[in-house]
Amino acid sequence: MTQYDYDIGVIGGGAAGLTVASGASQLGVKTLLIEKEPKLGGDCLHYGCVPSKTLIKTASVYHQMRNASRYGLPDVELPPVDMSQVNARIQAVIDTIQVHDSEERFCGLGVKVDFGEAEFVDEHVVEYGGKRVSAKYWVLATGSEPVPLPIPGLEEVGYLTNRDVFCLKELPTSLIVVGGGPIGCEMAQAFARLGTDVRILQRNCQVLTAEDEDMAEVVQDGLKSEGVKLDLCANTREIRKVSDGVEVVYERDGEIHVIKAEKLLVAAGRTPSVGSLKLENAGVDYDKRGVKTDLRLRTNQKHIFAAGDVLGKYQFTHAAGYEGGIVISNAVFRLPRKVDYTWLPWCTYTEPELASVGMNEKAAKKAGLEYTIWEEDFAGNDRAQAEGKPGGKIKLVLDKKEKPLGVQIVGVHAGELAAEWVAMLNSKTGLSTLASAMHPYPTVSEINKRVAGKVLSSKIFSEKVRKTLGFIFDYKGRACTLD
Repeated sequence: MTQYDYDIGVIGGGAAGLTVASGASQLGVKTLLIEKEPKLGGDCLHYGCVPSKTLIKTASVYHQMRNASRYGLPDVELPPVDMSQVNARIQAVIDTIQVHDSEERFCGLGVKVDFGEAEFVDEHVVEYGGKRVSAKYWVLATGSEPVPLPIPGLEEVGYLTNRDVFCLKELPTSLIVVGGGPIGCEMAQAFARLGTDVRILQRNCQVLTAEDEDMAEVVQDGLKSEGVKLDLCANTREIRKVSDGVEVVYERDGEIHVIKAEKLLVAAGRTPSVGSLKLENAGVDYDKRGVKTDLRLRTNQKHIFAAGDVLGKYQFTHAAGYEGGIVISNAVFRLPRKVDYTWLPWCTYTEPELASVGMNEKAAKKAGLEYTIWEEDFAGNDRAQAEGKPGGKIKLVLDKKEKPLGVQIVGVHAGELAAEWVAMLNSKTGLSTLASAMHPYPTVSEINKRVAGKVLSSKIFSEKVRKTLGFIFDYKGRACTLD
């Protein structure tokens, strides 16, 4: 029997890699974790979710202070934002969380942590830092990186990405954001709230193109109401360096436009990080979209698994953690567990937030399904009114048998509201249970109950039910009518 240095080797110390490494080691598996960056945690901790949400909160507080009169308070004169203090808070939050993702903690769990850029020598051996190690199983969890854009002049202008936008020494006076996806929208609003003149340049004709148009429009309106300019349906032609910043040339409807700003942020998607792995030496199939796997997350080399952004599918931290669990089931327990993304949730953390679970209307239509739509506005929610945030709605998509296909929420605390649907849909709980369950008043969570109740009300308060009750119990009907 072949002897290996480790039972399992994990390449990449982000959400997926850390999930596999910690789980496997605690189950008695001799585990190696290799990370190319000097610290564990991956993009999410250092350049993504954590710093972005920290910045978003800081910007939200500053925005509320500047708009105190909306809450019946006196106007406040505020000094300009000191970006060094903002960055210090971001780093403090990262440092606090880093303790949970530290080498010391994982060593305590039994994981051998090494740092270096790994590449495959053959299907069981990798090389990094001048040494070679072997493992019976390998897990590819190298994440993703900003996608390079083939725009003339881009590489010469010194643009920002998620790796450096959180360490700016000074707040830019103006900023062009290339890309109207979740990252682009979140950063555009955050910097606008801090005092930067921001505009989004988007090739598509709506922001958040994966979302339904009516839901994305609520976010668009929110951005515009706060001064963010939107250049949609814009095909970028050229980017030029000028003395005081950058110029972007784009075409729309056959006309050429030129816009200018101090800084340029490129947030136009991400691509799987596979280039340095030399996967061909291990015989692993992959392409520019990511590593190819089956539903058990096995590559064509059945002892090599992949999880997280490197798959090129759902680039969310929670998806990476879920996929890490699938790998543990298959590689450690040898149980044939498959991925199931039916009720995958996600959220864009603009204000208002936009959260989704399962299929939206766009996806249902593309799949050729029969469906109905049920909606409830936040304007009818008492807590949303009290919070001064009545904009947005919840949108429930049902199939022809009135079973949920998915739910979308755009409004205050949408991401938190989606959690109830995650639990309900995964547990196959019916709409009647949600509609009859007591929700505390006043909370925005009542909107979940209301939209579920609306579906049931269409049956309970139907003409057929009224006539049946009237016949059985001799009810007399309406006591008051409007002339």
